[in-house]
Amino acid sequence: MKTPTVALFTVLVAGVQADDVVKRTSLTNPEVKYRVSAEHYVVLERGDVRAIIVDNAAIDIPALPGHRAGYNGVASLTHTKHRENLFVPSIAGLNFEHIHDGTTQGLVEKFEPRKFPMQLRIVDDSTVEVYQPPTGNWMLESCGRYQLLDDGTIEYTFECIPRANDYRYDYIGLFWASYIHEPEDRAIFFNGRKAGGDEAAHWIRAVTPKHGTDSTHRPENVAALPLVDDDFPLTLVNHTSDFEHTESWYYGISHGMAFVQMFRPQDNIWLAQSPTGGGSTNPAWDFQWFIPQPQIGRAYGFVMRAAYLPFADREQLMEATAAHRVRLID
Repeated sequence: MKTPTVALFTVLVAGVQADDVVKRTSLTNPEVKYRVSAEHYVVLERGDVRAIIVDNAAIDIPALPGHRAGYNGVASLTHTKHRENLFVPSIAGLNFEHIHDGTTQGLVEKFEPRKFPMQLRIVDDSTVEVYQPPTGNWMLESCGRYQLLDDGTIEYTFECIPRANDYRYDYIGLFWASYIHEPEDRAIFFNGRKAGGDEAAHWIRAVTPKHGTDSTHRPENVAALPLVDDDFPLTLVNHTSDFEHTESWYYGISHGMAFVQMFRPQDNIWLAQSPTGGGSTNPAWDFQWFIPQPQIGRAYGFVMRAAYLPFADREQLMEATAAHRVRLID
């Protein structure tokens, strides 16, 4: 097993509590009105961006040929400047992937969100939720809201409620994956430094040599992962890099476009990546989140934004996303 203790972990990630839940989804806010989609996909279009949101059913339509069962979230993300799907066509991005407690014993199903029913809830023309009743193993009820903002940026709000608490290390680990279709560069870029160091933050181009090596990058105010078994099979979760990120966002570049994932600092999101997560030429640009000392019936949640836009240089990208990043800090 690995350190730190659960108690230290709880102190380090304090702030991920029910008071932080914005009560935005239909899971936590009974005033949210919605209708259940008759299909397993919903198309959202705003600005220059088109996103197709899916549950975890298999789909075969012209825009999603051979989309595989299990992969939920954003199955297709396109832009007027790049009409091809950013994500691997048969799978997805911002895909809710894992529920775990850091133990091999507890991992009855590696990909639990894939295996149990989901429901698409249409809130309005720009907003759809992926609701999942309590899952069969962990009994975690959840709702992820995908809202396409005026400029085509996706605001993703995730809220969940544990309906049981069998988490052996007294935390819930949750993981999201985005499988990128054949980018020229598999690297991700973020502001950071050597973990635990005092050097000035600088831009890091992070490339992992293989799946499950140097795969996750910690927030600067978190000393280490919570307890995770040495033989834990989800290797992107527990193989930390030498870096920490000092700003809660990162980006990757694919076919002249940037995919930017931005987070609230208080949510203490860990960045994650794999050079081959979506296939031999398809990296995974991921993230993970931990809930310490979960309580049955209590709501937990985080908010992030994902932008897909043409890439000229880093300065242009920073300017284009500045308002979103500031909004997440407020």
